[in-house]
Amino acid sequence: MSRIKVQLPATIEDLSGLQMGQEVLLSGTIYTMRDAGHARVLDYLKEHGELPFGLSGQALFYAGPTPAAAGRPLGSIGPTTSSRMDFATPALYRAGITVTLGKGKRSQEISQACKKCGSVHFTAVGGVAALLATCVKSSETVAWPELGTEALKKLEIENMPAFVAIDSKGNDIFSNVGRA
Repeated sequence: MSRIKVQLPATIEDLSGLQMGQEVLLSGTIYTMRDAGHARVLDYLKEHGELPFGLSGQALFYAGPTPAAAGRPLGSIGPTTSSRMDFATPALYRAGITVTLGKGKRSQEISQACKKCGSVHFTAVGGVAALLATCVKSSETVAWPELGTEALKKLEIENMPAFVAIDSKGNDIFSNVGRA
């Protein structure tokens, strides 16, 4: 099976043809956000009824990139464990986030949210942070610089490898992990 090129941001319609397990190459705009950023975005969403910073329709990468190094915009950028963001993900999908990217399995609630909202969750291989950094063409801090590596950053990426972990129909690649 060949890798499918996915341009970000992606609409629900763009994502509808992707199937669990497919290899993808992600290019375009993606935002980084981890635990602290998710809490702040949820607070904003509750107060204002919408996502801040134009995040509606965008992709979120659960990562805490390191500062620029080796002539690149980032030294390294490894995926964070996705389940740590499960507390916020359904609300963010409902508010307009179309794509998330991280590592590891998600809760059943996330599969159901993908199906209900038409969103997709991609997974990246952990331990390849330096390799993934070579896919980053630019990095800009959008908000919360005081959070350091957890600041909200806008990245332009090219051909970042990932897999469809949960497709827009709710099919979850990790659903049988750990079952005999």
